[in-house]
Amino acid sequence: MSDDTASILKDAQSKMTKTVEVTKDEFTAIRTGRASAAMFQGITVEYYGAPTPLNQLASLQFPEARTVIVTPYDKTAMSATETALRESDLGVNPTNNGDTLRVVLPALTEERRRDYVKLARTKAEDGRIAIRGSRGNAKKAIEKLVKDGEIGEDEGARAEKDLEALTKKFIEQVDEALALKETELETV
Repeated sequence: MSDDTASILKDAQSKMTKTVEVTKDEFTAIRTGRASAAMFQGITVEYYGAPTPLNQLASLQFPEARTVIVTPYDKTAMSATETALRESDLGVNPTNNGDTLRVVLPALTEERRRDYVKLARTKAEDGRIAIRGSRGNAKKAIEKLVKDGEIGEDEGARAEKDLEALTKKFIEQVDEALALKETELETV
């Protein structure tokens, strides 16, 4: 295999690896029965006119499985933090006691679990699409090398076969992560 095809495959592999990591990160943000810091990663608070991530404005404590105590570092950001939590897709209504916000996550209903499974499947499909996009770009680059005469057709076919194997491997990783998340969501 020439250096050109090896570098194309290596580039495709690194992009696919990143895609799998991003997909797994998105899965952690999907709520299960327990509260976790990952659930709050996507929440931004309007702080002095700038959208600021919640984890930069407040500390999160988890005294119980479904309870979160949010303590803003700056007390002037309390109402903005409360609003951001209320408007988030977590479906929570924080209780303000002056110094902290107490967030009790509601128990997941069967319908809500199904919604989260659908969301996980959507994110998994987005990951698969991104992996196939990386495969398409790499395939075009290999075909260009063959067309330009930089590599032979046999070598191009071999590289495409390796690319397909790589694609299959990474799509299986996304599917495995999805299966784990579905099991986690369906466990009461």
